Amino acid sequence: MERDREMSMNKGMLGALALVLVPVGCATDGTPGEYGAILGEVFGSQTATAGTLSQAEIDAGLREALTVGTNLVAARLGQPNGYFSDPRVHIPLPNTYRDIQKNLSLIGASGPLDDLELRMNRAAEASVPEAKALVLGAIRSITIEDALQILNGGDTAATDFLRNKTQAQLRQAFTPYVSTALAQSGAFTSLEQAASQYNLGGVTTKLQGDLTTHAVDLGLDGLFLYVADEEKKIRENPVARTTDILRRVFGNRT
Repeated sequence: MERDREMSMNKGMLGALALVLVPVGCATDGTPGEYGAILGEVFGSQTATAGTLSQAEIDAGLREALTVGTNLVAARLGQPNGYFSDPRVHIPLPNTYRDIQKNLSLIGASGPLDDLELRMNRAAEASVPEAKALVLGAIRSITIEDALQILNGGDTAATDFLRNKTQAQLRQAFTPYVSTALAQSGAFTSLEQAASQYNLGGVTTKLQGDLTTHAVDLGLDGLFLYVADEEKKIRENPVARTTDILRRVFGNRT
């Protein structure tokens, strides 16, 4: 408090000195513009210093934005129809099956493939809690390089940075959970039935692996797509800054 009083006294003395130095002509025209300009010069450097964010604060703010975004997106996607009914993140069948599905849908005979597609999306929805845990772990563990540049970067700079740094490891770690979810959802059984019915050959371990990779890739794509949207909201909309650190960091960007 003693330091605050000293700073206040110093500001008052500087302000008084500034007013004394204002030309007499400025004092008689009744406009505050000249006073504001001079006082701005006097206090400008002090204000800038007080508003400067530390590297630690910026780092914490970026992590908080990614954490908040991930939690919101996981709550949205990790429920029935989170993927399946959302055209932005809906996971279609792999191309080989998609072409057959499209042709069969014209005659109302695409039921088995439609079922496979539904089960694949259900598996993605069931895997969201594990994806969330992996992404939050990545947010905590990565070193955020050039944090100020990311803060003042594009609308999705933090999400892009996170994805570039972690997507390979996330895909590898996420794959076993999606594979289990596909099996439990009945997707592998539907895959076997579809392959047999449409003469696509017997279901092999490789074919199941391909379906798993497809679901993992598009599942994470959808997750990061919406995390980027949440980051953009935090940057643009003060209402979306739901914590003190978000308000401080994203409310003080230059």
